[in-house]
Amino acid sequence: MKVKTLSIFALGGINEIGKNMYCIEHDDNIVIVDCGGMFPDESLLGIDLIIPDMTYLEENREKIRAMIVTHGHEDHIGGVPYFLKKINVPIYATRFTLGLIELKLDEHRLARDTKLVTIDSNSELEFGEIKVSFFRVSHSIPDCLGIVFDTPEGRVVHTGDFKFDLTPENNQYSDIHKMAKIGQEGVLALVSESTNAERKGLTPSEQMVGDHLYEAFMKADGKIFVSTFASNVNRVQQVVEACIRTDRKLALLGRSMVNVVDVAIERGYLLVPEGMLIEAGEIESFAPEKVAILCTGSQGEPNAALARLATGNYRDASIYPGDTVIMAASPIPGNEKGVSKIIDNLFQLGAHVIYGSGSTTGMHVSGHGYQEDLKLMLTLIKPTFFIPIHGEYRMLHHHRELAESVGVEKGNTFIIRNGDVVDIRDGVARQTRTIPAGDTYVDGVSVGDVGEIVLRDRKQLSEDGMVVIVLTLSKRDQRIIQGPDTITRGFVYVKDSEDLLREINRLVKKTVNDLQDDDVRQWNVIKREIKKSVGKFLFSNTKRRPMILPVIIEI
Repeated sequence: MKVKTLSIFALGGINEIGKNMYCIEHDDNIVIVDCGGMFPDESLLGIDLIIPDMTYLEENREKIRAMIVTHGHEDHIGGVPYFLKKINVPIYATRFTLGLIELKLDEHRLARDTKLVTIDSNSELEFGEIKVSFFRVSHSIPDCLGIVFDTPEGRVVHTGDFKFDLTPENNQYSDIHKMAKIGQEGVLALVSESTNAERKGLTPSEQMVGDHLYEAFMKADGKIFVSTFASNVNRVQQVVEACIRTDRKLALLGRSMVNVVDVAIERGYLLVPEGMLIEAGEIESFAPEKVAILCTGSQGEPNAALARLATGNYRDASIYPGDTVIMAASPIPGNEKGVSKIIDNLFQLGAHVIYGSGSTTGMHVSGHGYQEDLKLMLTLIKPTFFIPIHGEYRMLHHHRELAESVGVEKGNTFIIRNGDVVDIRDGVARQTRTIPAGDTYVDGVSVGDVGEIVLRDRKQLSEDGMVVIVLTLSKRDQRIIQGPDTITRGFVYVKDSEDLLREINRLVKKTVNDLQDDDVRQWNVIKREIKKSVGKFLFSNTKRRPMILPVIIEI
């Protein structure tokens, strides 16, 4: 008889903030939770998006029953279209989340072939021996869910992203009583997000931001620009309310902002008075004190609306002295440099800029629970085993300490990495095996084609440039007929380095002639020796290592 094991593992979202992807596997059934993307840092030249490595899921595609998406943030839905191109499974999500997913599927021409199923906090699903139910959580985007997996081995709870906001802007209160009931009935394992595990106290309420936004709108004389995450519909609603109270029209800048607002209005998650929204081209036709602009770019993205406004390169709108710019989002770690550059540019334009941490300005509160929120979740759910997720290692470590402080036994917490598997059988949990996991790079329309070797070449090109050496050889006796000619890009300025280039040509000619004298005629050997001799010469003279590309033409 086959022994059945409950397995919990992550393919993304561990030791990182982004590309979340978690899986529950029991017998021949796999249910996937989320499939996010993550934006690259400066070291990943040319990469547009990072998604999880899905090798294990491709190898076990016949076991996959569904993908459940907890909410609509990019780090939870960004990888969905790329996954569906490999494995087409039903997607289960709330109305608003499905609206955002549909935008992506339309862009990738997948909407017609994908089964999308609307769920809510009262839905119940069944996949083999895995029964699934849900509970509502508060976050910085509407329609967020936690998930309960009931399996023959026991109950597993996945929190999704959450905080406990007692006065949420959208009146979507956390199902605290339902969570308590789930905990009272017994929970084998809790899988809980850890983003703010280092921050003490309770997460402030969204209501605080609305009050501060209105105060800033009242004080502003010129146009008001508010930059925030497009998906933060609660924040967008607060801007709308401030516009109503101060009699301003509202314009939207940035494709993602326009798309998300359209979905939110269409599905009833955003209430905007008729006639308030104006087109970007109409901004300059209104008096400055009668207009507010909501735009993307709060994370310093160089091509987003705010960055272009800050450099005066946005066609339909401009920032003038006396205008107010509100940064209604805190920089994600790693984005501080880009945000600071934009803020400097805004000050140079003469704008009044409200920026800094949310606790300082009151213009932003986190959608992720602080320590007391995390402890409350642990206290309500009362798990036997605990797996902290969605955070860098130090955050997972702090979350483990919080769990132990509220009653989880030492040794019952598993800090895992992407690919680590926690197996539970007969009430005993172990982490003894791993599966393939890592990053898959999206570059334009290519997915997974760019690996470490290509990135290494790009890095070398970006740092030291390229040297191309072209020479023509006789097909009969392999002697040089023409050249060598040396072409450089990003290495040296040709007019100032003619002596260096002449020496390269002389060295190449000597190398090739020496090889011919030794009766070496293989092209790969000739190219290798050219690269070796020229590379050694250039490093000794310039202390740089450009990419060297010998091109041999035989006639």
